[in-house]
Amino acid sequence: MASAQKVNKVVLAYSGGLDTSVILKWLQVEYGCEVVTFTADLGQGEELEPARRKAERAGIKPDQIYIEDLREEFVRDFVFPMFRANAVYEGLYLLGTSIARPLIAKRLVEIAAETGADAVAHGATGKGNDQVRFELNAYALNPDIRVIAPWREWNLNSREKLIAFAEQYQIEIPKDKRGEAPFSVDANLLHTSSEGKVLEDPAEEAPDYVYQRTVDPEAAPDQPEAIEIGFERGDAVSINGEKLSPASLLTKLNDYGRRHGVGRLDLVENRFVGMKSRGIYETPGGTILLAAHRGIEQITLDRGAGHLKDELMPRYAELIYNGFWFAPERDMLQAAIDKSQEHVSGTVRVKLYKGSANVVGRSSPNTIYSQAHVTFEEDAVYDQKDAEGFIRLNALRLKLLARRNMGLK
Repeated sequence: MASAQKVNKVVLAYSGGLDTSVILKWLQVEYGCEVVTFTADLGQGEELEPARRKAERAGIKPDQIYIEDLREEFVRDFVFPMFRANAVYEGLYLLGTSIARPLIAKRLVEIAAETGADAVAHGATGKGNDQVRFELNAYALNPDIRVIAPWREWNLNSREKLIAFAEQYQIEIPKDKRGEAPFSVDANLLHTSSEGKVLEDPAEEAPDYVYQRTVDPEAAPDQPEAIEIGFERGDAVSINGEKLSPASLLTKLNDYGRRHGVGRLDLVENRFVGMKSRGIYETPGGTILLAAHRGIEQITLDRGAGHLKDELMPRYAELIYNGFWFAPERDMLQAAIDKSQEHVSGTVRVKLYKGSANVVGRSSPNTIYSQAHVTFEEDAVYDQKDAEGFIRLNALRLKLLARRNMGLK
């Protein structure tokens, strides 16, 4: 049941699929309001013009249908800043879904301002993380915006009820949507996420057909392939010497990763709302990018800065996962991370082979690696006797503790 509070116009995050098509009509029926649709191209690999045609058939005016190519902004302003931090959630997840939500929320709020809408709406369910991400990010940008979450209001809580509603209002239903979907998919330029249905039992191996973005590592080429990735101030800027835009670069890394079966992950994670969920993630280009970025940091980042970054990273990743991209603490951490990247420039060579992406070489004009210091041969820059005093001072407290503990026995 919709709230009695009047809504004049709402901006809906709209894919054109069954769920958001039903939501569009439900908003018109239950709230009696004008609907603006917003469809973002984040590199999900789907044709978006059908969404425009479906919105028009639902009575949406052409100037109230927004379809935008946000791939460059997505990678430049969201993915790349996150990768400067080497962010992974719970040690494994590269946050492919999480990092897309603040950009969608940002555009929803901006379009609401442009069109005079007093509310935004999304199709995230009441069980997942996305509802939190959409809404926290929206409120951070406009504290007065109203957010409508139909899955928390309506009683269309099954596939059968959704289809019945669609048939009642003559909403087009693709043939493949009439049956029970085997699993749910979210995709963008960074990753593909598959969850639910056949994947819900974490004891069962995911069927081969779940994987859509990478070849089976066992079927990948028998010969490794090496690529060189160039970095400037922590961001990847080239592949094999060719300068590329952020989205073009990630697209090309995805192609390399797909061919070699790189970036598959089967994960049981802790959702922000409290439950555990099992997901199958494919992040081919991102997996290569993470390995390469860590590779260039190995020779350009001071130990103290690098270790501090690694301490901050889990907190930073958790903020993104939980929907706090626009929170002040994420901004503070980003400032520290970006400061650390001032000299993170150079080239990394990564070898791809049957699901792996291994750094095999790195060079930088800003390197602080000194071969003269680490050589096993005779050198004139390091006096090995200096280590004796270093060890003695570091051992002092351990000796004092040991004497005390021996005396207590």
